[in-house]
Amino acid sequence: MKVIANVLTGVVALSHIGFLVLEMFFWDHPVGRRIFGMTPEVSAGSAALAANQGLYNGFLAAGLLWALWADRRELKVFFLGCVIVAGVFGSLTAKTSILFTQALPAAFALALGLVAARRSRS
Repeated sequence: MKVIANVLTGVVALSHIGFLVLEMFFWDHPVGRRIFGMTPEVSAGSAALAANQGLYNGFLAAGLLWALWADRRELKVFFLGCVIVAGVFGSLTAKTSILFTQALPAAFALALGLVAARRSRS
C-alpha cells in the first residue's frame, strides 16, 4: 500500500509540475488559452498572476518530491494537505473541476499513505 501511496503522491507532484508549465509558460499562448478557455485579452491581462500561481504550484511539486525522496511521512502529509486545501479553495473560488483535478488525487494519496503507515505500525 505504501508503494501505491508513493506512486499517487508522485502523480500529484507531476501534475503540479504540469500546472507550473501551463501557468508560467503557456498561459498567454494558444495552448493555454484553449485549456483554460480564455480570450487573448484575458490571458494577456492575467499572465503575471498566472505565472505567480504557477510558481506556487512548483513549490508544491518540489515539496512532494522532497518528501518522496526523503521518505518522510510528515512531509508527505504536510504537502498533500497543502494541495488539498488549495484545491478546495480553488474549487470554491475559481473552478469546481479543481476539486477533482487537484484536491481529490491528493486526498487519495494522503489517505493511502496514512493507512499504510498505520498498517506498518501494527
